[in-house]
This record gives sequence, structure tokens and C-alpha cells, in this order.
Amino acid sequence: MQKLLRFGETETDGGRDLLRAAELTGDPLLRRLYLVHAVDEHRHGALFRRRAADLECGGHAAAVIAAAWPPHSTGHGLDDLDVGRETDETMLAFLHVAEKSAASRFAVYRNVLRADPPTQRIFDDILHDEMFHMNYTLTQLVRVSPQRHRAKLWRARLSRLWNAYLRVASALAGVIGGAVLTLQYFLVLPPFALLSKRAAAREPEGWRPVDAVNIDLRRQY
Repeated sequence: MQKLLRFGETETDGGRDLLRAAELTGDPLLRRLYLVHAVDEHRHGALFRRRAADLECGGHAAAVIAAAWPPHSTGHGLDDLDVGRETDETMLAFLHVAEKSAASRFAVYRNVLRADPPTQRIFDDILHDEMFHMNYTLTQLVRVSPQRHRAKLWRARLSRLWNAYLRVASALAGVIGGAVLTLQYFLVLPPFALLSKRAAAREPEGWRPVDAVNIDLRRQY
């Protein structure tokens, strides 16, 4: 259920980005295609949220179905995209790579969810749209950048790989930092605590007389 909700959120966010791209592009054909694409993404988000709500009412059956989900990342990864800074060429290249990646993931989900035919049908339905999105983005990229479309695609792939690396590195750094702090707590702090306890045990209890020779009333300490 949670994964379906994340799918729905990602699809809806992607639709908003496409609406923004439709506003910014100066190409009338791309504007129409982006609007169609945005409508598809919003429909996908609604399908995922509706199915998640149905599964929430399913109780134990939903838990059994959730166990069959593979541990892949979700969505298209449009969060890596700053629409306002993209040209038509880079936008189309990024969309093509993202849609291709999402289609491959959705195909995996569709194939493994044999125990859940309603959800499987949703992925099958969405996959038809993903294929259209893949085809139109590549066709339009070749149209607007006939000489450099391959270079744009490679740049988009490398950009996604770099962003994925940064996410993994950030998560790994958090895990390593937590492990180091835990080791310091159990290995480094105990000796200092023991030394402090021993030093405190050697200190006499109660008040002690102060040597009058060392008293200087002109100083704070």
C-alpha cells in the first residue's frame, strides 16, 4: 500500500512538472504532447491511490500481496529535474530516459504481481502509456536535435546515474556515521568514564581549607 501511494505521489508530481514544461516551451507540438503526458501522469497517480485505498480495506490479503513486491525504487525520478533550467532538447532526453526506466520497473511489478490481478491490470494499463511516452519523447528529440540527440541521451543517462550515486552515497554516509558514533559510545567513552570515576574517588569529601598564600583578592579566581 505504501509503495502504491509513493507511486501515486511520484506520478502526480511528474504531471505537475510536465504542466510547467508545457508552459515554458515555445514549441506548439511539444506543448500539446506535454499536456497529454501530464494528464496521463495524473491519471496514473489516481489509479495508484485508488488501488492503495482498496488494499487498505483488504486487511490480511493486502499484507500477503505486499510481500510479493520487489525492492525496486519507485517512479520516474523527475525530482532530479529542474524544469525551469531545461531546454527542449534536455527535457526530452531526460523524459525519454526516465520513462524507459519507469517502464522497465513497472514491467517487473506487473510480472510478479500474479497474486493480485487488479493491481497487475493497473500496471499493464500504465505500461501502454509509458510506451507512448517513450516513443514520442525520442521522436521529438530527434526532430528538435537531429545532430546531437544521441549525446543528449547519454548526458541524461549519466546525470541520472550521478544523482543515484549521490543518493546512495548520502544514505551510506548516514549509516557509517551512525556506526562510528555507536562504536565511540561503547568503546571510547567507557575508559574516560572509568578514569573520571577513579579520580573522583581519590578526592576527599567535604570542605577543604584554602592556602591563604595563594589568595589574591584582586583576581576573580
